[in-house]
Amino acid sequence: MTWSRFIATWFGAGLLRPAPGTWGSLAALPFAWGLHLLGGFAALALATLAVFLLGWWVSVIETRGRDDPDPSEIVIDEVAGMWLALWPVSLGAAWMGLDVLRLWPGWVAAFLAFRLFDVWKPGPVGWADRLHTPLGLMLDDILAGLMAAVVVVALAALAHGVLM
Repeated sequence: MTWSRFIATWFGAGLLRPAPGTWGSLAALPFAWGLHLLGGFAALALATLAVFLLGWWVSVIETRGRDDPDPSEIVIDEVAGMWLALWPVSLGAAWMGLDVLRLWPGWVAAFLAFRLFDVWKPGPVGWADRLHTPLGLMLDDILAGLMAAVVVVALAALAHGVLM
């Protein structure tokens, strides 16, 4: 396995079947937890940007000369999107001085909302997906992650009586 394929499949998670995108999203979770432990929200945010750029680069390499512009085994895009969906959880834990795992409902909400938007591809997510380029491959999951983060914030506001 080449180094670019190893990274693009997020250490092989994208080779799992069925639903490699779901496996990639799940594989992103322990890394997000570790990043938060190592450096809080700032580490997760910087790593999200780094993985987006790295993912774009390896996607260019892995899709060059292929008919499929978005092979299902490439899941580094799910990692970047999942981490973005977790930003409100990480930031909330940092602000409150809590163990990020105590906010487990936010983890569940982020995962479910991200997978929903990644599969459904509403509005701008679908637009990015239809670019059929390595940038589109990464961008649709970033937009799905952003939409999921908004859902996480809204659900947290409802749960804590802010929107009542």
